[in-house]
Amino acid sequence: MTEGLSRRRVGTPRECGDDDDDAGSRTLSPSTSSFALSSANNGSEAVSKTDRAPMLTLMEETLLLGLKDQEGYLSFWNDSLSYVLRGCMIMELAFRRRIRITKDAFTGMTGLTDRAVEVVSIKPTGEVLLDEALRMIKTSETRRSVASWMDLLSGETWNIAKAGYQLKQVRERLAKGLVDKGVLRTEKRNFLFFDMATHPVQDPRAKDEVIVRVLDTLNLPRNAALPTRAPGTSSPMGSGTFSRYNLGQGIGGQAGRLCLAPVSGSRFYRGEETSRFALLRRVSLVAAACAGSVLENPLVHMDMEARDRAVTRAESMMDVYGHWPFKRDSPLYTADADGADAGDLMVHEVIAAVICVLRKMDRII
Repeated sequence: MTEGLSRRRVGTPRECGDDDDDAGSRTLSPSTSSFALSSANNGSEAVSKTDRAPMLTLMEETLLLGLKDQEGYLSFWNDSLSYVLRGCMIMELAFRRRIRITKDAFTGMTGLTDRAVEVVSIKPTGEVLLDEALRMIKTSETRRSVASWMDLLSGETWNIAKAGYQLKQVRERLAKGLVDKGVLRTEKRNFLFFDMATHPVQDPRAKDEVIVRVLDTLNLPRNAALPTRAPGTSSPMGSGTFSRYNLGQGIGGQAGRLCLAPVSGSRFYRGEETSRFALLRRVSLVAAACAGSVLENPLVHMDMEARDRAVTRAESMMDVYGHWPFKRDSPLYTADADGADAGDLMVHEVIAAVICVLRKMDRII
């Protein structure tokens, strides 16, 4: 189905939410608790939620976490990331309300991951890869489940007749899309017998903002990632002294509930606090990073105990949000991730189904 590389259509800053007024955003220092911020928000007037998508998609965020900043390429030994990126596409289409999981007379007897996916809107997303995946789902004569589409889009099938569903060169196309957005740059690098295009980080602010959101979700203080940046480099993580002893105590303790703490002065996530699925997007990012073996990259400077706690929290979140309905009795569950209408519930069903598949990846690949 795919015919070579196609250049990505990049949305203007206005389309990506740069026209939002960020005067209401609060500055969050590394020692500020998200619970305090949440309480302050609860005392103010309710903010109307929107479906505006951020500038960076889930696929691009996951790719950035796995990318080596200076070298500009991913680990050659990571064989799970490609499959995870297809799951990110399914989740991104759900967040943009393009697909949903069907309901029928046998819904109560069929597991969420076994129910078929259907297209509810063919409106272009502005992202070439997403539009290509959406077109494949729409034109398919057979209705398939979330797990089946992840298999087909990644080429994990023995059926030659279905090879045309595979999306090719996804990593390279995502990297070129980030080049168009000014996040990466393209360089040629020699690897013994051949030259390969690499994509080092051009704007470290983008990756920093992704890491901040991951740290918040993993309940780590924002200044915990400061050692990953050179001295003097501007970072949204704030300043402060990093100590191994404050890990796991950044947001209400290791088992603290999830709360949204917007990144102050953000370029790529402006108006995140008004996004309807902001918190669920963060959970989805952590789940994808954990399943794709890139979660430890921003935590590599930490000691083994701190990394183990962070990964354990990520796996616990996958257990809570990879189950439908969400496990509301878990300390990691928050009502902020719940939907207020039936349309939101349809989005949550797709997210839960994808995370459920990601949890079982060791038995799939």
